[in-house]
Amino acid sequence: MSDKSAADAVAKHWPFAGRTPRRIVVKIGSNVLALPSGGLDHARVASLCTQVAEAHGHDMEVIVVTSGAVAAGRGVLRMTQRPSTLPDLQAVAAIGQGALMEAYSHELRRHGLVAAQMLLTRDDMDDRRRYLNARLTLVSLLKHPVIPIINENDVVTVDELKFGDNDMLSAMVAAKLDADLLVIFSNIPGLMTGNPGRDPEARLVPVVKQVTDEITALAHGGQSTFGVGGMSSKLEAARHATRFGVTCVMTDGQRDDALPGVLSGRFEGTLFLPSAARRAGSARKHWIAGRRARGAVVIDRGAEKALVAKKRSLLAVGVRRIDGTFGKGDVISIVNEAGEVLAQGIVNYNSSQLECIAGRRSEELPALLGEATYEEVVHVDNLVLG
Repeated sequence: MSDKSAADAVAKHWPFAGRTPRRIVVKIGSNVLALPSGGLDHARVASLCTQVAEAHGHDMEVIVVTSGAVAAGRGVLRMTQRPSTLPDLQAVAAIGQGALMEAYSHELRRHGLVAAQMLLTRDDMDDRRRYLNARLTLVSLLKHPVIPIINENDVVTVDELKFGDNDMLSAMVAAKLDADLLVIFSNIPGLMTGNPGRDPEARLVPVVKQVTDEITALAHGGQSTFGVGGMSSKLEAARHATRFGVTCVMTDGQRDDALPGVLSGRFEGTLFLPSAARRAGSARKHWIAGRRARGAVVIDRGAEKALVAKKRSLLAVGVRRIDGTFGKGDVISIVNEAGEVLAQGIVNYNSSQLECIAGRRSEELPALLGEATYEEVVHVDNLVLG
């Protein structure tokens, strides 16, 4: 497909024709920012900040999720190879994070904007109180001439190096902040039908209406010198964002007109269309869906029908088996007898209590547990279908 026909296909499905996205999240991958020999490409940082400032000047709220701390640290230390051990990676990231923020701050100041650093871990997104604090901080920052710059806190977490070069972090931020658009900048044009390095017939996929198993099968493996996120992590991020009604774009961020091109609705890249309706639009539902499940319950067909078709709460009578150990208030997965994950939700009982009441009717529960009980194992208001 030619560049023009790909752009035409995107323009045909562009959901912002005649209007401007109110809030956008721009995710910038390591390969966009890093020099081949290590260190930051300061000209690229300057270009990206100019593009972000232009979007901000058109009354858009812009949040940047950036990788590149390790690459920046390598530049400071003049390292030609990426460290191979976790302690060394975290040490280099600690050095590089300051250099990364200094670069963003310097370039944004040229446009009258302030850079605000926010370092997050997966635990920050999982803990509801910490997540709400982060959300309120971000919303407050957006009231000012400020660009929040978010990065995974590489120095204290062991999950970041498996987090997909911040791809999923950007999707979670976009969903939880009710963003209209997530732009994933990488050093590739978008989703391809194959690995262009090995398949000369590989072609760009301009529009994805739903991230299906067939689409994820197009993802090719392999990691770069600088980043840790492959196509699989980007597709998973796109799946998560679009599930919550966020339009997602994947494109080459090394172009000086990359962001204006995206916002115009005519660009070479892949457009991932959002779900028809933004899922139960509360921040609470976003938090539930994004949190790691602490365990699971297997339910029978009657309970499955009640949850999926009738949108009802999960009752103890429909629970067949408990997997794992969890506490009251934890998020658990709800699985059918075929092993398919149907939903996630906040559970009203710990795993030991559920073992006692599984398969029993609601009126039996007080006698079984010897205390006042909840009628529901997971209330519909605290449940998100998968």
